[in-house]
Amino acid sequence: MRKIDHYVSGKRVAGKNGNYADVTNPATGEVIAATPLASADEVRDVIAAANAALPAWAATPPAQRAEVFYTFRDLLKSHAAELAPMLSDEHGKTNPDALGEIARGIEVVEFACGIPHLLKGEYSEAVSTGVDSYTLRKPVGVCAGITPFNFPAMVPMWMYPVAIACGNTFILKPSEKDPSVTVRIAELFSQAGLPDGVLNVVHGDKIAVDTLLADPGVDAVSFVGSTAIGSYVYTTGAAHGKRVQALCGAKNHLIVMPDADMDQTVDALIGSGYGSAGERCMAVSVAVPVGEATADRLVEKLKPRIESLKIGPHTDSQAEMGPVISKESLDRINRYIAGGIEAGAELVVDGRDFSLQGYENGFFLGGCLFDRVTTDMDIYRDEIFGPVLSVVRAKSYDEAAQMVDDHEYGNGAAIFTRDGDAARDFTSRVKIGMVGVNVPIPVPVAYHSFGGWKRSLFGDHHIHGMEGVRFYTRLKTMTTRWPSGIRTGAEFNFRRGSEV
Repeated sequence: MRKIDHYVSGKRVAGKNGNYADVTNPATGEVIAATPLASADEVRDVIAAANAALPAWAATPPAQRAEVFYTFRDLLKSHAAELAPMLSDEHGKTNPDALGEIARGIEVVEFACGIPHLLKGEYSEAVSTGVDSYTLRKPVGVCAGITPFNFPAMVPMWMYPVAIACGNTFILKPSEKDPSVTVRIAELFSQAGLPDGVLNVVHGDKIAVDTLLADPGVDAVSFVGSTAIGSYVYTTGAAHGKRVQALCGAKNHLIVMPDADMDQTVDALIGSGYGSAGERCMAVSVAVPVGEATADRLVEKLKPRIESLKIGPHTDSQAEMGPVISKESLDRINRYIAGGIEAGAELVVDGRDFSLQGYENGFFLGGCLFDRVTTDMDIYRDEIFGPVLSVVRAKSYDEAAQMVDDHEYGNGAAIFTRDGDAARDFTSRVKIGMVGVNVPIPVPVAYHSFGGWKRSLFGDHHIHGMEGVRFYTRLKTMTTRWPSGIRTGAEFNFRRGSEV
């Protein structure tokens, strides 16, 4: 069986302690590889390698760092056709989804190419007589990223390109469910000219995570995953003096106003609710039509579209949706569906009986649609992370908007309407980090920043864009005076316009 390696100091390194986790092809249920689970000592060796590489890389001029990123971007583009099936074999998403994920990761690499401009400080002349003040942004140090299975290429590239461009070194701990693509991309970064030890990949479980959170050789931690684990990562890392950002769970709503273009709305819900089998933190999992007539039209149009979804492995070029990641995920989603029925929701489309000839052992599930869901049901409150869409009917716009605000998660939300007043009010009032108007998945482009509110984010900074630059740098402010040969006497007061 193929064994996956760590990637440390510019080369593949085999696991040393003999502990491995199975990597499964979700379409077939077949174990296709084994990924090492690093011991605490192995993780500490990686931390040491990242610290050894830090001084030289931090001292490298930003323009020289950018040259490496330009080459890396070109390599990613030329190898996308190689990376996509590697990703899909272990994750299960369709080939267009995989290519789209890689493309969104490349956007952040392109943003990082502008690092000489992004690190520009501020300068104030004559803050006092003969005194000037200016600011610099300096690297934080060794940064670590803990990333989920659902975007094994894109989410890591939301982190380490910005961190490395800012002069830090980086340790990536990817999901053990689909780790191969992360190692291959790290090799491409080395091929682009990145010095050894600047980007390292270490595989592992909770032991690896806890070591990264506690070891004093790590200065900052980025995390994307569930709220329960994100809260643990944030509190544990912060308790050990680290800068931490943790992007967590979601329950994204899409409000459908009576004047919405219903065909456009249905197209949006099909793509955002069932793309990547719903395994996206920005997936729309709740549709909130305003008014009974709007709800009836929406469900009537959604039902045949969901029933006709083309489901299959990534090798099928016609597939619109692949399997979910694992048997455990499939079982969990099925429990939520059964719980929704028991709670009184109407299961309009039931995808649980879906079976694909030749792939009976795969983790496939057809699209599911619930109607008449209420806000006290588990299928509404919890992040299911599967191809399950809930319709919650609202009597008014105000009720729909309040529903969005009352949910514990604040990652994303959208409104579909032709009414500019409603759209403007919604974008202004909702307590949500990312909002779309007639856009179902309002993921910001790379030069803006991604992140939610409420229990969807722990920490002060969103990811990538300028928020990413701020997270991966420390601000240093200098106040300078050069002797003029004229002595004016000591100043003992701290006041506006005086020396400080």
